[in-house]
Amino acid sequence: MNKFQALGLNDAILQAVADMGFTEPSDVQEQAIPVLLKDDTDIVALAQTGTGKTAAFGFPLIQKIDANSKTTQGLILSPTRELCLQITKEIQAYSKHVRGINAVAVYGGANISEQARQIKRGAQIIVATPGRMMDMMRRKMVDITEISYCILDEADEMLNMGFYEDITTILADTPETKNTWLFSATMPKEVARIAKKFMKSPVEITVGTKNTGAENVSHEFYMVNARDRYQALKRLADANPEIFSVVFCRTKRDTQKVAEQLIEDGYNAAAIHGDLSQNQRDLVMKSFRNRQIQMLVATDVAARGIDVDDITHVINYQLPDEIETYTHRSGRTGRAGKTGISIVIVSKSEARKIRQVEKIINKKFIQKEIPTGMEICEVQLMHLANDIKNTKINHEIDPYLFSINEVLEGLSREEIVKKVFSVEFTRFFNYYKKTKDLNTEVNAQIKEESGDSTRYFINVGAKDNFDWMTLKDFLKDLTGLGDGIYRVDCKDSFSFFNTDTEHKDTVIALFEDFKLQGRDIHVEVTKDTRGSGGGGGGKKRKGGGRKSGGFGGNSDKRSSSKKGEGRNRSERRGSNTSGGKAPFSGKRRRRDRD
Repeated sequence: MNKFQALGLNDAILQAVADMGFTEPSDVQEQAIPVLLKDDTDIVALAQTGTGKTAAFGFPLIQKIDANSKTTQGLILSPTRELCLQITKEIQAYSKHVRGINAVAVYGGANISEQARQIKRGAQIIVATPGRMMDMMRRKMVDITEISYCILDEADEMLNMGFYEDITTILADTPETKNTWLFSATMPKEVARIAKKFMKSPVEITVGTKNTGAENVSHEFYMVNARDRYQALKRLADANPEIFSVVFCRTKRDTQKVAEQLIEDGYNAAAIHGDLSQNQRDLVMKSFRNRQIQMLVATDVAARGIDVDDITHVINYQLPDEIETYTHRSGRTGRAGKTGISIVIVSKSEARKIRQVEKIINKKFIQKEIPTGMEICEVQLMHLANDIKNTKINHEIDPYLFSINEVLEGLSREEIVKKVFSVEFTRFFNYYKKTKDLNTEVNAQIKEESGDSTRYFINVGAKDNFDWMTLKDFLKDLTGLGDGIYRVDCKDSFSFFNTDTEHKDTVIALFEDFKLQGRDIHVEVTKDTRGSGGGGGGKKRKGGGRKSGGFGGNSDKRSSSKKGEGRNRSERRGSNTSGGKAPFSGKRRRRDRD
């Protein structure tokens, strides 16, 4: 016997199940469907996002609806336009073999009169956002006084968004005889209050543990300085060439800003938030589902309608204000039995929030370090090798092989391989070869606060033809500390650097009477890293000094605070100035701007 058939579903719905390729019910479907079909009861079902909740209430609702009556019998409330449309489409798919069933989506941003006309023509099921439903009720465009079923989907998120009063007002206008089915990922106090006030002895179904994360999602966090957050995001993307992700920000402004930065830096990204029109949001989501977008930057509200399979990573660019919301975010990946990764980028001051999230999801986070530039280069090089290996040969080039072989005559196989890879790898290597280790930066800050690291001021800078790397090399060689020199920050006429505190006396003594090309070089302990200190400068040098590139070395003064990490736009994208393709970016193409 078919496992869905064993749940008690009728032939029409079973046919739709077969059409959609469903083979086995999910846990929440297996538990909820028999209860809802057998009894006229209220139910509270707690299950994570992506576990098949829509089918869990959609199948029983369709089977219980009287298709011969045009009266509205079922009302489904959902938090966002996207989710409202998604549920409506799924209800329509589930009921395709049931003649006469009509489901209408009611949401803001669309013509309210047209939505009212669709309901008037006969809509047994209305799927609505609370705000638009309230508006239609005030205008007396809809009658829900005779409904038999009211479903609250993503109840916790609706309440997080401030819809408590709207929901209670809507429920108060429905008959007491109706059944209320409440589906939620978490069970905060407000959801429990709704259940207590409007539901009668509800059956409670819990898939997993309350408020926990999905079992097949691993949780990682990366600690960086707050100013390095965007650079960390880019490195995580570059370290995962096949990334297909949702990046969460707290505000619409940050969402738009991060998306624009990613696009400008050559990534295949887009933003989705409440300030976009419905048409814009639809276009973005279509591109994301078609994988034309690899990094979708979203607010929590807008993301409620993202129902896309195979998302590899959820990246919390910023943790949500409400820690419980993290469960919803992480539920975007690891769907349909597949594995996923939820990443949090945190500053040191936010680290305590990780412990709070762990308590809520009942899972431990793994702390990882941001990949270094050379680690990313290795990943991208091997990714390119696999791409070449797996590329299907285009035999249209066969007529040109003789000419190609003539051009390459005299080159060994090894030389050809090196040259082919260098075409792409050189651009990527040039970008990352001078980038800082972001982990060293934050670890040094932690050491400073504990007294284990000391920050120094030195009166040389960019005017002396130093950049951070040549200054670091100069200090490493001079002090003999090697990688014991870190957090080098090169300003215009002065700079800063760190060593472990145990080397403080040695460093200060070394520069007590130190001259470079006849000029006194001063070093002193400081806590000022904002560039307000004085000192240094002198006349601008013209080369000379050390052959290895210290004083008078690299005079490349990049003003790249917007781009970050000191590479300009053409370097990031190579010679391709029109397409915006990042080195080794694979499918990471800039989306069309229509």
